[in-house]
Order: sequence, then structure tokens, then C-alpha cells
Amino acid sequence: MEIKQNLFYSKNDEWVEVDGTQATIGITDYAQDALSDIVFLEIIVSVGEEIAAEDNIGTVESVKAASDLYSPVSGKVEAVNQAVIDDPEEINGDPFGKAWMIKLSSPNGFDTSHLMNAKAYQTYCEERD
Repeated sequence: MEIKQNLFYSKNDEWVEVDGTQATIGITDYAQDALSDIVFLEIIVSVGEEIAAEDNIGTVESVKAASDLYSPVSGKVEAVNQAVIDDPEEINGDPFGKAWMIKLSSPNGFDTSHLMNAKAYQTYCEERD
């Protein structure tokens, strides 16, 4: 299981990479592995929309299960990754790279105080196995 050190993680298994006033969101390696073969991704937020932390942003489905996706931080949707919607199997191959789901902006930065760092997320995953 890959856990990147520079990201923040939610208990819903989403990751967020914060770069100043920009944030990129996706699902973790743990989540994609648990779901197995991902066959469908729906993103229900649109560019320009303001969303809050914990807002539902979509659904990911595999041959085994479906799971709702939640935004780990608040902000304005700047981009939706249409490529991963068109090819959801990419989530299994590159959950931290090509398979990002949405990008947000926030002029005041992002509140990550409720999220886990890499070490805490690793412990959280190990406790569930």
C-alpha cells in the first residue's frame, strides 16, 4: 500500500494535496485496493461550484462495491478530471497521479486540521486490516 508523505488523508480514504491556494483530491491506494476493479466514476460537482469539506462529490463503483466520495476540504471547484471519468480503471493503476478527481481553489488556503498526515493514515489503515 502506497501512502505519500506530502498529502493529507480523510477517514473516508480521500487524499488531498495542498499547494498554496490550490488543492487536488483523489482516493487513496488503500481505497482503490479495497474496491478492486473500478468500473465507474461519477463526479457530481461542477467547475465554479463552491463546496464544503465533507460534501459528497461523487461515487466510485467497482465489480465488488460502490462508495461515495467526499471532499476533504472546502473550496471552489476549478477542474474535474474528465479523463478519469472516461477511463475509471486508471484509479487502480495510478490513484495519486493521473486519477486525481477534482481540483479546488481557496484564496485563504485550506483547513487541514481535521485530516491525517501520512503516518496517522498508515496507522488508521493498519487498524482496519
